Amino acid sequence: MSSGHPDATPRLIADVGGTNARFALVFPERPEPREIRRLPTADFRDFASAARAYLEAVAPPAHPTHALCAIATPVLGDWLAMTNSPWAFSVSDNRDRLGLERLTFINDFAAQALAVPHLKPEECTRIGTGMPEADRPIGVLGPGTGLGVSVLVPCATGWHALETEGGHTTFAPNSDREAQVAARIRTRYGHCSIERVASGIGLTAVYAALCELEGKEDVNDQPASAITRAATEGQPLAHEAVVLFCDALATMAGNVALATGARGGVYLCGGILPKLGALFDGERFRERFEAKGRACEYLRRIPVWQVHAADPALAGLAHAVQEVP
Repeated sequence: MSSGHPDATPRLIADVGGTNARFALVFPERPEPREIRRLPTADFRDFASAARAYLEAVAPPAHPTHALCAIATPVLGDWLAMTNSPWAFSVSDNRDRLGLERLTFINDFAAQALAVPHLKPEECTRIGTGMPEADRPIGVLGPGTGLGVSVLVPCATGWHALETEGGHTTFAPNSDREAQVAARIRTRYGHCSIERVASGIGLTAVYAALCELEGKEDVNDQPASAITRAATEGQPLAHEAVVLFCDALATMAGNVALATGARGGVYLCGGILPKLGALFDGERFRERFEAKGRACEYLRRIPVWQVHAADPALAGLAHAVQEVP
């Protein structure tokens, strides 16, 4: 364990996604994540196995008794089965195996949302115009392996983050080409959710659908990183896939703003957008975000920010874990 930490019992926090689990410690009176480590979920059979490896690696001055963790799946009871990972486990069993008094899981994008009130100005880039209204809901969404959606609602004690499964709402095509892609994805998976278009797995599905539409049916599924790289190098279908991905995300951001009255603003998180670089066209995104017919003026007033902060979910958990008795 590195020096400089108070000799006190830390709390364990973790952000568990479909590809990686990020762990950190939070010490009393210091609401920032320490000893951050990223572990590939594929290397472990469940949460307890990964958490034990993390704790052995950082060797905290005292074994944590409480843990607050975000996970990319609905949290409906003791049994958690991840949507985009083979992990499936009992929370109580993992708690006992880790020797914890309390192990609590919340939806991963609720944790992302909890970080928003604590973001620094330099950790966000404004996309377009609009001014936030005080004490109004704030929409938070973003693509990683899947697509996360949450809403911050003002309450007497600060902010409450709603846990949603908004990424599984149905994708609404805005053009004939998008409708063709959606039809291909629907044929393959039975449902074309927005996550099947605007996420890591979505970028893979969109590119595969475009290849099929162009008669290249022998093309195997490509990871999002390979598609993004090909788009950067000027490969036409890869570039079209990224543009369609960004357009669909913008439409969903507008949907979230309208459905929740997010006049406090919309924040774009997730691990994919920062990797797109110049492929992400903020002006085009804003046009698509506002393209809601009679509701365009309503949306024109709502600001949108792209979040660049490192590990925002851990930052949200670090503040929230301080409030756990």
